[in-house]
Amino acid sequence: MKNKDLLKENNVVMWEEEKIASFQKTLLDWYDSSKRDLPWRQTSNPYYIWVSEIMLQQTQVDTVIPYYNRFITTLPTVQDLADADEDTLLKLWEGLGYYSRVRNMKSAAIQIVAEHNGVFPKDYKDIIKLKGIGPYTAGAVSSIAFNQPQPAVDGNVMRVLSRLFELKIDIGKASSRKVFEEMIRHLIDQERPGDFNQALMDLGATICTPKNYKPETSPIKEFNASYLNETWKQYPVKKTKKSSREEHYIVVAAKNSKGEYIFEKRGAKGVLSGMLTFIMINRDSLDEGNWKSFEGKVDELGQQHHKQLQALLKKEYGVTVKLNDEIKGKLTHVFSHLKWQLTVIEADIIDESMLMPQVQLIHPEQFEKTAFPVPTQKTWELLKTLTLF
Repeated sequence: MKNKDLLKENNVVMWEEEKIASFQKTLLDWYDSSKRDLPWRQTSNPYYIWVSEIMLQQTQVDTVIPYYNRFITTLPTVQDLADADEDTLLKLWEGLGYYSRVRNMKSAAIQIVAEHNGVFPKDYKDIIKLKGIGPYTAGAVSSIAFNQPQPAVDGNVMRVLSRLFELKIDIGKASSRKVFEEMIRHLIDQERPGDFNQALMDLGATICTPKNYKPETSPIKEFNASYLNETWKQYPVKKTKKSSREEHYIVVAAKNSKGEYIFEKRGAKGVLSGMLTFIMINRDSLDEGNWKSFEGKVDELGQQHHKQLQALLKKEYGVTVKLNDEIKGKLTHVFSHLKWQLTVIEADIIDESMLMPQVQLIHPEQFEKTAFPVPTQKTWELLKTLTLF
């Protein structure tokens, strides 16, 4: 149902029906001739479309394609996903990040099996009840797979509409999304809603981009108020994000005489929940005076560092080690809201008889079968490099 009051409250003046029809035709004609050739566009299978949409969250299209192909080949049905064990899922997802996405997908697949006999639901109201699915994904699946005129508003769409209508609405606010959804309800092509949504996404991804935007090349420039008024540099409106919080970790790559490394399974909550990492010790838990120098270019451990780390490893992880004096190197890993600064140190295990339950020994020969998050992969790549003195 269209809500004119919501648009009025936000000073959005929609076009007349004739202009909307002309806009739809222009946009869809461009899409038909210029749309990106993507594997999930070669199917109307709602399960495959859902998988692609979840993967595309926070991830570039080129990165997603091989993951998508491997995922649907390995787990071709909702039932296969519902039955998949976590190790298989995490290995399929390894490197994509935001691992809660794939865990939520499995939960949603179990819901579909239990509540819909394994058949992906058609109605928007049923789709949005599935675990991990919000308004955007529900709108994308229902419009693309089932041809229902539902809005699918992502960052690309908000950027396109902001410039088209010269909207002074902060696209960073969660409440703004409802305004853009309401606009799409007025603009969407009723006959081809899925193509309409995808056309706007493609336009935002390829022409109406955040940077290097050239509005004169846009197929819809004649409808673009910000282009016609030469104000496009002002849109979209988005308040500056707070800078990412930094956390400093000492990463201990401890290896036994068999060549096995100790890995820790992270807790059920927080960043990289349930994933395997090398032992990571937050520097805030260490004596600040001794470790502050590691913000700079210090590349050697002192005696105080040795003693403190060895005591902590024995107490918290049940392992006795001999630490290398030289640090192996430093890494940075950036999440959407957080930046990790990692100082990597190698160690030899002297006694592993009292290992704590949260840690396990894995030989590099097993790494190919084990799912590791990107920070762990980066650390392993660093460990494989030769250190020259």
